[in-house]
Amino acid sequence: MNPRDSAVVLGYAPGQRAPEVLAKGRGLVAEQIIALAEEHQVHIHKSPELLEVLIRLELGDEIPQALYQAIAEVIAFAYQLKAEPPV
Repeated sequence: MNPRDSAVVLGYAPGQRAPEVLAKGRGLVAEQIIALAEEHQVHIHKSPELLEVLIRLELGDEIPQALYQAIAEVIAFAYQLKAEPPV
């Protein structure tokens, strides 16, 4: 996400070739996406540079291979957070 003005939702399931764009938006749509993520305790990663590339993709598009490393780091971080016990 970009501080509350844009958001992209990525989805990935084991066996999938690459994560894909599930939802995206700017303005009010981004605010709704962020609010839902917070409500459901979904990891929110803030990276304006990454977001500017992802927001240009269409719904259902897989992320480009050039972004695999960056997205893998985000996914690994999110899984690490999920595995840590709450403080």
